[in-house]
Amino acid sequence: MKRAPLEIADVIMITPHLIADSRGYFSEVFKAAWFNEHIADAVFLQDNQSLSAQAGTIRGLHFQMEPFAQGKLVRAIAGRLFDVAVDLRGGSPTYGKWVGVELSADNGKQLWIPPGFAHGFATLEPNSIIHYKVTAPYSAAHDRGIRWNDPAIGVEWPVSSEAALLSDKDRQQPFLGQSPYYFHYRSLKQEA
Repeated sequence: MKRAPLEIADVIMITPHLIADSRGYFSEVFKAAWFNEHIADAVFLQDNQSLSAQAGTIRGLHFQMEPFAQGKLVRAIAGRLFDVAVDLRGGSPTYGKWVGVELSADNGKQLWIPPGFAHGFATLEPNSIIHYKVTAPYSAAHDRGIRWNDPAIGVEWPVSSEAALLSDKDRQQPFLGQSPYYFHYRSLKQEA
């Protein structure tokens, strides 16, 4: 596996090694010992998967508050998606900044998004399936979000506002400036 830090260094792209021949391919997509040594000391408690039937579906920007803050290891197992992480760690030098990458079944890339970040994605093909491992279980009481098209964040989505397919919940999320600091950079760094 290869690792590549992105513009926000704590968000890391992982590219598993692929062994291919005339029959197809084999790939180790997750190894706990390698992940803990090269990415983060994390324990994954749950795997999630969602299908978006139409291209242009946007889900996010979502996160959970402590004590259910989630680190996520994200990959596409069908189709293509534009995956986004937004730094919500108060005091971070990259607070309010975002990174985005294309994940697809073809490229096999994965994205590690640590706790303290909001996560969202836009589907680029019909019937795209996202699969992600999380470090904490879902808690409705701790579920929060930030407006997907907040101009203060400025995510450059590959889907126009008019064409985006969103849930009512995601259309009504607060803007970053309306939200308290849910995470603090120093305390998260000290725990790592």
